[in-house]
Amino acid sequence: MNLLRSVKTWSTPVVQEERESVLCALCGGDHFRPSLVCEGFAYVRCADCGLIQINPQPVATDIERRYREQFGAEYLSYQLNNETAFLELQKLALADAGFFQMEKDLMVSKATVGSPGQPRVLDIGCATGALLAFLKERGWNVTGVEISPSAEYARTTRGLDIRNTILEECHFPEGYFDLVLASHIVEHLNDPVTFLRETRRVLRPGASLLLTSPNIDGFQARLFGSRWRSAIFDHIYLFSASTLRTMLGLVGFDIEGVYTWGGLAAGMAPLPLKRIADKMSKILGFGDVMLVKARKK
Repeated sequence: MNLLRSVKTWSTPVVQEERESVLCALCGGDHFRPSLVCEGFAYVRCADCGLIQINPQPVATDIERRYREQFGAEYLSYQLNNETAFLELQKLALADAGFFQMEKDLMVSKATVGSPGQPRVLDIGCATGALLAFLKERGWNVTGVEISPSAEYARTTRGLDIRNTILEECHFPEGYFDLVLASHIVEHLNDPVTFLRETRRVLRPGASLLLTSPNIDGFQARLFGSRWRSAIFDHIYLFSASTLRTMLGLVGFDIEGVYTWGGLAAGMAPLPLKRIADKMSKILGFGDVMLVKARKK
């Protein structure tokens, strides 16, 4: 058990907050079955579509308060301590999804048609802005959204355009961005459908969303159940590739690919075995984390 806890994803402590019962975010159903019983909270599974969620769930104002006020400083410290490792993981994920070829094609296209300015990318949940700084160096016009104190760090330290509010309150122009990145954010939201609709709205037609989230159908989730490192208080929803693809399709995205990685967490097995498990997780799609590449119709 100590080993499992050592690889648990960082989370705010379980606290008493106002809660409300909601319909299933994916299908609107109101029939739920017990799913995962964790320490201080629990998940249920929609009996109609299978989406796993905390329900009753903490209200949005209390969730936002966690990141802005109660535990924002701890979250910033966690991000800074792991910034280099996180950035390298993000680069690998982008490579898996074909980002660098997409970037090359977009740059060539803009130069060919004489489109003014740099391609625009929006990173939602951008934390300290490390990925945006990397993309800025590669020629992107970068914008970030981050509700925690990490936003101020990214602005003052890196000079980035970071909006310290939720996406729906940014009021970006319709069709403004050439690419949207949303890494480990959708599972934290009370209303992921509204979030995805707004994400689609701010994308230009034909542009892509790269959406990353823990994979409840992955090997580790199936093996550890309620002790899975992503079964944490902050994750309101636990998506499978199927439920996430369905939700994206409902709001008007075409799915271009699903990529997973992470067969075994570091320290869970000898390195040779971990390497084999990690390789197989990519081939067979049972990785601990998934990235869905979706295109605006």
